[in-house]
Amino acid sequence: MLREALSAADQTDADIEVIDLRVLSPLDVETILDSVKKTGRCVIFHEARRTLGLGAELSALINEYALDRLLAPVRRATGYDVHFPGHQLEEAYLPDAERARYAIEAVMDYAF
Repeated sequence: MLREALSAADQTDADIEVIDLRVLSPLDVETILDSVKKTGRCVIFHEARRTLGLGAELSALINEYALDRLLAPVRRATGYDVHFPGHQLEEAYLPDAERARYAIEAVMDYAF
C-alpha cells in the first residue's frame, strides 16, 4: 500500500506526510500522534476491510489522544467490508491511489 499512498500524495496539491507502519507490535504511537498533531488531519490507508481492523483502532487512538488537534475527521481508505477475495478478484478489492487521493481531498476540503 505504500506505493499507492505515495502515488496519491504526489497527485494532490497538499503537503502530505506518509507514515509507513512496518511494525504493528509494538505500534509507534508517538510517530502517529506527532504527525496528526502537526498536520491536523489523518487518512488511514490499508488493504484490510474497513470495519473491525487496524484502521478503526488507529482512528480510535487518534480520537482519544489528538481530537483537539484535528481539523477534519479521520478518514479511512480501505478494502471493502467483505471477506478478502481470491487472487482472481484481489486487484478489484484492494484500495488504490485513486481511493486514497479521494480520502486525502476529503480531509483537505473539510470544514467544520
